[in-house]
Amino acid sequence: MRSRKFIVIFVVLALVALTAMSYAQTTKLKRIGLYTFCTIKGQEPTPATMKGLFDANSADIKAGFDLAGAPELYEPFMEQMKTAEWMDTTVPVGETFPWMLFKARDQVKVARNIEWAGKEPLPVFIVPVKKDWKQYQFIIPKGCGNIALGNKVVDLVPPAVCSLVVTPTRANVNDPITVDMSGTQYARSMTVEITDAQGQKVATQELTPQSPKWQTKFDKPGEYSFKGGAVNMEGVPTTNPCAAKVSINFPPICKLWTSCMPCEDYVGRPITFDASGSSDPDGQISKVVFELLDAQGNVIDTCVTTRKPWTWEKVFTKPGTYTISTTVFDNDGAQSPASDPCRLTFEVTQKKLFWTVGGGLGLYGGSTALYGFLRAGLFSWITPDKWSFTLSAGGGIPFAGSPWKLVFTGDALINGHFDSFFAGVGLGVSSKTQSNDPLVLTDDHKFGLDLPVQMGFEVFDKWTSKGQLFFEFRLPIGRDFNQNYKTGVGFRFLF
Repeated sequence: MRSRKFIVIFVVLALVALTAMSYAQTTKLKRIGLYTFCTIKGQEPTPATMKGLFDANSADIKAGFDLAGAPELYEPFMEQMKTAEWMDTTVPVGETFPWMLFKARDQVKVARNIEWAGKEPLPVFIVPVKKDWKQYQFIIPKGCGNIALGNKVVDLVPPAVCSLVVTPTRANVNDPITVDMSGTQYARSMTVEITDAQGQKVATQELTPQSPKWQTKFDKPGEYSFKGGAVNMEGVPTTNPCAAKVSINFPPICKLWTSCMPCEDYVGRPITFDASGSSDPDGQISKVVFELLDAQGNVIDTCVTTRKPWTWEKVFTKPGTYTISTTVFDNDGAQSPASDPCRLTFEVTQKKLFWTVGGGLGLYGGSTALYGFLRAGLFSWITPDKWSFTLSAGGGIPFAGSPWKLVFTGDALINGHFDSFFAGVGLGVSSKTQSNDPLVLTDDHKFGLDLPVQMGFEVFDKWTSKGQLFFEFRLPIGRDFNQNYKTGVGFRFLF
């Protein structure tokens, strides 16, 4: 049983080997003209006539290339044979061809592994055809017009194809710019050259297929041109366009204006910082950042505005030296440099001197009448929010008639302030409330010095104006107390 299986396997392998040998066996061609493909009887073939015949028999040629197992060479052959240089030459005896197209009984056939075995060299046309960086030779014997594939296939060195990608195409000063030539093909080396808007060379960089990327940056705004180049393995430079451009954004220009400089008496009053005069040469302003710094350089307040008119109104509650630093951003994210025009140091002072006007109701010693008084004067800070000085004078009008008289009062006070509460003491003068009775020997009603005492609290404080409610008692000096004391309650307005 085993011997029978062995015999069957041996016979099969022998048949396969014989078939392969017969397929690879070379057919010796000793003469031509018996089986022609494209010829004109009685006419010497020329490249022009052969081109016309091939064009007219394109369908047969396509069928032949398909049969030969080379359909990918059909279109290159048909296109390039029209413009290629046809070489009029001979092939020596013994030359072999992988395959040859011919016709038998008007049927396209393919003969494989052909060897020219004639007595003399065979007159032929040789037509070069390129496909996928390989150059093929098609042999066309003159006597039959058959098409044979030559056995010499030459590997061509392709020209370099340059590829240049630069990202981003728009950036800000000192932003990284990436140059990528990794898409370049068939290159031994690559080069990128950068020029500015005036055509001046800025930089040149050599790259290789193994290291095709490079990163750079620009410290000046403007437009920059990138020109790429590459050479193939034979040192032949590329000819295809290979360029890019990058626009480096011009930063915005900051301009700052303030509503006061210096800012005297501006505690409690709004100060406007205005950056609306800022501009951008190649875009538009998108954001403005105001930073307020104290005398030590610490940021104490910030304002970010993203819409016009690019202003900030700030009310200062304390005097001092401040710095306003303004940064302007454009629509590409670039920011203005920290230049002097947009960084200003200024002093804010508190208003120290106020006019005063006020009035109230009083009880004056020596009378039984109620008085209404009016006063005007000055208020001045000695130490803001701690000590002040007031000077005022006015008259008191009795609500009853004779014998009560119009009373004049005047005073100078030193006041201490404790948040909204205050208390003051000083020296004043006041006139008498009635004329002396000539029948009375004593002169109790006198004009003289007083020791005024005031206390009260602020009803409102708007920094540039104030309202105070006060209580007052005036102690006469060197005069009868009962006939010359004065007390009252009033309100005064400071402005």
